[in-house]
Amino acid sequence: MSRILVIGSSNTDMVIRVPALPRPGETVLGGEFAINGGGKGANQALAAARAGGAVTFLARVGDDDFGRRALDGLGAAGVDTGPCIVDADSPSGVAQILVDAGGENCIAVAPGANARLAPGDLAAAGEHFLAGNLVLLQLETPLATVAAALGRARDAGCRTVLNPAPAQPLPGELLALVDILTPNESEAEHLTGIAVSDDASAAATASAARSASSALRAAHTMPAPWRPTSSSKKAP
Repeated sequence: MSRILVIGSSNTDMVIRVPALPRPGETVLGGEFAINGGGKGANQALAAARAGGAVTFLARVGDDDFGRRALDGLGAAGVDTGPCIVDADSPSGVAQILVDAGGENCIAVAPGANARLAPGDLAAAGEHFLAGNLVLLQLETPLATVAAALGRARDAGCRTVLNPAPAQPLPGELLALVDILTPNESEAEHLTGIAVSDDASAAATASAARSASSALRAAHTMPAPWRPTSSSKKAP
């Protein structure tokens, strides 16, 4: 049976709801606090598993409580985390998120072990680079690793999907290895220089991207937050 191999990031999102976002130097008393599983790679793996896919995930997490809880949460959702690497020299990735009463947010991310996912780490998932399998990637890990994974997937006959987020310049050589590209409006504009405001401009960005990539499909959805453990409490 074909499998889905997700290669990418795993974060722990620490969310505090506040009446208003603090100004520089200001302390704001918050309300509800929650710890959610996050990271674009982990979110892809979770969404694919929830949709019924047979999913394997490759990431780097720290040898800490955040990393263990993230892997346990994904495993409980049916994701094979066997290839994941526990890094004793770097903490797990975390994101601190403040959300105000109107839904506006402010986010700071410490990538931690995500930034250490290297091309050599792909060997941990080597058995899953098989013809017919689907390989999903994002851009929260080093670009050299993304490029190496795309090249290995192409050589093996896998189909590849890249979520080009966070937006950054991408070489044509990398895009040429992508079968399906899934940018949102801002990411499509970053890649092509064409602002997306309606169907015509969306078609224009697709046409521009096809010069470097074999397919382009706009995507605007994201999975609901997942919790590595049940932990929700009031912020002090």
